[in-house]
Amino acid sequence: MTIAPLRHHARAAWSDSRLLYALEEVVEAELNRHLKVAKEWMPHEYVPWSDGRNFDGVMGGEAWAPEQSKVTDIGRTALVVNLLTEDNLPSYHHEIASLFGRDGAWGTWVHRWTAEEGRHGIVMRDYLLTSRAVDPVALERFRMQHMSEGFESDNRHSMLHSVAYVAFQELATRISHRNTGHHSGDPVCDRMLARIATDENLHMVFYRNLLGKAFELAPDQTMSAVRDVVVGFRMPGHGIPGFERAAAQMAIGGIYNLRIHHDDVLQPVLRFLKVLEITGLGPEGLRAQEELGLFMGGLDAEATKFDERREALLARRRARAEQAAEQA
Repeated sequence: MTIAPLRHHARAAWSDSRLLYALEEVVEAELNRHLKVAKEWMPHEYVPWSDGRNFDGVMGGEAWAPEQSKVTDIGRTALVVNLLTEDNLPSYHHEIASLFGRDGAWGTWVHRWTAEEGRHGIVMRDYLLTSRAVDPVALERFRMQHMSEGFESDNRHSMLHSVAYVAFQELATRISHRNTGHHSGDPVCDRMLARIATDENLHMVFYRNLLGKAFELAPDQTMSAVRDVVVGFRMPGHGIPGFERAAAQMAIGGIYNLRIHHDDVLQPVLRFLKVLEITGLGPEGLRAQEELGLFMGGLDAEATKFDERREALLARRRARAEQAAEQA
C-alpha cells in the first residue's frame, strides 16, 4: 500500500488523509520496532513507599511543610510543572486520536503511547506524595485548574504539523525530566525521572523517523511544517497556572532554557534528519528551509545572550551567599 511521492514538477499538496494512508506502513514498522526495544517497568518499584505517612485531613495525619521535602527548591518547581504537564494526558489522547485515528497501526500506536504516558503521571504523583516532595493541596488545586481548562494544540489543524511538533516535544520532555532529576537533590527522584526519560526518548525516535519519511513523500509541505513548529514552539504545559514564572526559574536553574532548547532539542532532530541539507525542494520548501536556518541562527545568538545574563545573575547570587556566610 505504499504510495509513491509526487514528482517534483507536480507540487499538489498532500491531504491529511492521503498522508495518513501513505505513512501507515512506516507507522506499523516503527510500532513493531518500538515494541521490541521498549522494556516493561513497574511504577510502584520507583516509589519509596516506606517513607510514606498520613497527611492531615480525614486520616488525621501530619500536615505538609516545606522542610519535609528532600528535593531542592528548583526541583520542586520543575516536578510540579512536569507532573501537571503529564496530567493532561486525556486531552493529548483526544488530540492525537482525532488526528491519527483509532484504527490500524495508527490507532494501535495512539493507544500504546497513551498507556505508556499514563505510567509517567502515576509514578510521579506517587513519588511526590509518598516522599512529601511538594504541597499536596496546592498540587491538587493546580491539577484541577489546569485540567479543567483542557488543552488545544497549536498544531491541531494539520497532521504534518502535529508529527513535526511531537518529534521535538518528546525530546524536550525527555530533557526536562532528565535535568529535573539531576537537579532534584534526591537519588530516588533522579532514578525515577531517568526511567521516564527513557520512554520519552523512544517516543521521540518513533515520531522523528516518521517525520523523516514525511520528508521523502512531501518535502515542501514537511519543510514548511517543521519551520512553523520550530519558530512557534511552545511546551504543552504552557497553560499551567504560574507557568511563566516557573519556566523562568527552570531556565535559570539549568533545567530548560534557550541554550538547552537550541542545543539539545532542536539541533539533534534537525541534524539527524539533515533538514537544512535537503535538496530538490520547490519554491515553498526552499523558502521554509531558508527561514528555518535564519531562525536557528537567531536563536543561537539569543541563547548566547541568555547564557551571559544567567551567568551574571548566578555570580551575584554566589557573591551574596558568600557575604552572608562571612557575616554569620
